Amino acid sequence: MIYRFDHFTLDAARFELRREGEPLAAEPQVLSLLILLVENRERLVGKDEVIEKVWNGRIVSDAAVTSRIKSARQLLDDDGSRQRYIRTVRGKGFRFIGEVEEVSAEAGQTEAHGDGAPRPVQHVQFCSAPDGTGLAYSCVGDGPPLVKAANWLNHLEYEWESPIWSHWIHALSREHRLLRYDERGNGLSDWKVEDMSFEAFVEDLETVVDAAGFDRFDLLGISQGCAVSIAYAVRHPERVRSLILHGGYAVGWKVRAEPEEIARREAMITLTRSGWGQDNPAYRQMFTTLYLPDASHEEADWFNELQRISASPEAAIRLQDTLSRIDVRNLLGQVSVPTTVFHSREDAVVPFDSGRYMAKKIPGARFVALDSKNHLLLEHEPAWRKFVATMREFLADQEG
Repeated sequence: MIYRFDHFTLDAARFELRREGEPLAAEPQVLSLLILLVENRERLVGKDEVIEKVWNGRIVSDAAVTSRIKSARQLLDDDGSRQRYIRTVRGKGFRFIGEVEEVSAEAGQTEAHGDGAPRPVQHVQFCSAPDGTGLAYSCVGDGPPLVKAANWLNHLEYEWESPIWSHWIHALSREHRLLRYDERGNGLSDWKVEDMSFEAFVEDLETVVDAAGFDRFDLLGISQGCAVSIAYAVRHPERVRSLILHGGYAVGWKVRAEPEEIARREAMITLTRSGWGQDNPAYRQMFTTLYLPDASHEEADWFNELQRISASPEAAIRLQDTLSRIDVRNLLGQVSVPTTVFHSREDAVVPFDSGRYMAKKIPGARFVALDSKNHLLLEHEPAWRKFVATMREFLADQEG
């Protein structure tokens, strides 16, 4: 169901809260709590039920519950004094007291998203790689086909609601048929896999585009997805109309052999081994700080949670090791399709010079520097608008 109250819309199916049509950034537990209270607004919801439904029965403190209630109120411009929407009955529980209108999910599918364009509907499908690994993928939007290669880390359903990725999905699918997929070892694809090699990543891309029935398409690579996209374009130039590369590299950090970076990355792997799966996000926060230094508290919470639900500690370690050994330098000169390379000037994850190097070595490639500190561009920064405008201009030129 979709629930409307005042100028808010709570979409339980899409796991999204909107205010006057604009999505609000909120950590998943806060949205889960809000959905629980709204769906059971005819009665008092006890603390034990909140813990059972929101934390899946894990042991948490009273302070944690209180903190999520406070965050939910803040999302709704409410507070503990007014209790306009969420009422606390001391020692008993909580109740949602706002006037709610219910709308079926089908009726709400065409609600405006951000710029007024209808939001597409996502359907997740599955296919099998040559080694039997199950791969999850989805296609949304209409228009010329555009494929986004997988990157660290993906989760088709969680990204759909995330303030880190939802603006990417909306922008990319607005004028194109967008294909996304979860890399092996994470997201909705199989987690327990024997082969976590770069070659397997390229074969996964081959598998999903064939499963989707895409014959010729534009190909977007982000981060390590750039190397995978380059390898695919060299193998299948007849199928790739153009390449868009953002925040990528041709050679991994172990191969680059910069001592300072190697020491930092190996320390992160050690911490991943000991703390990745814990409820406390402190271990994952180090990745978030590197990837998104300009993220708001809510955006950081979403990225922290994305990491936790996207991969096991073992898979995260194996992925980092594989990515560190990537080396496609010998393929750059063989790229024969039109290419644009984007890179943030102050990217702390992948050095700016890595993007410049790819652009210099790929014949005829255009290089676009972005004034950002973020490895993944956030919707509110000017660099995002520049990226979208430049990308759309580039893709339009290919159609001409």
